[in-house]
Amino acid sequence: MALKRRNKVNVTFSMASMTDIVFLLLLFFMITSTMVAPNALKLLLPQSNNQTVAKAITTVSITADLKYYINEDGELKRVAFSEIEPFLQKIVKQNEETYLSLHADKSVPWEYVIKIMSIAKRNNIKMIAATAPEE
Repeated sequence: MALKRRNKVNVTFSMASMTDIVFLLLLFFMITSTMVAPNALKLLLPQSNNQTVAKAITTVSITADLKYYINEDGELKRVAFSEIEPFLQKIVKQNEETYLSLHADKSVPWEYVIKIMSIAKRNNIKMIAATAPEE
């Protein structure tokens, strides 16, 4: 009497499911890595060794292509020049002693930096000029 097994164990291993998982992990890490610092501007700051211990309440950044950004609640927001003064006036109403950190690319003409400094002076805001450490 010859008995045959009906259930045979298949000993092969398929890598298809493993590659799917690796691909999904790769996509996940690529997407989350772009969210780590989405609000960073690449500015070449002038160099200096002087440091200030005052904590700035907000930041105004001027890029090399003369675009203005304001740090609002930890998020960089692009604004027109005409929107900067009303925004700073709103902050001064909330905090009496306001420090503004000005980040301007070193290729930005002084005219644009002075405009921001004039706005700060008119509104009694103390300024901090952001610089990179000297080498």
